[in-house]
Amino acid sequence: MGMKGKFRPLMVVSREDPQAERALSVCVPCTTTIRGGNYEAPLPRVKWMPVSDDGVANVLGMESIEHHRFERRAGRYEPSVLASVRKRIAWMLEM
Repeated sequence: MGMKGKFRPLMVVSREDPQAERALSVCVPCTTTIRGGNYEAPLPRVKWMPVSDDGVANVLGMESIEHHRFERRAGRYEPSVLASVRKRIAWMLEM
């Protein structure tokens, strides 16, 4: 299940809604382990990601996270990157 204390970067892909019934966000894990599959959305190199290598958003790893579990906001991707990840999620869900 991973190493305790290891930094696990996530991208929040759900809309921001301060009036939501539950304090949850839908997230996808970001990784620099690129396998080249259809369930990966490319991510540009950014200074706040570990190792600062090119990476991918693994849409198969999509999960909901309770807001109190977030430790910090490392950075923000450009809107076009978020749109690309959401498009990959829509493809995965056949929407």
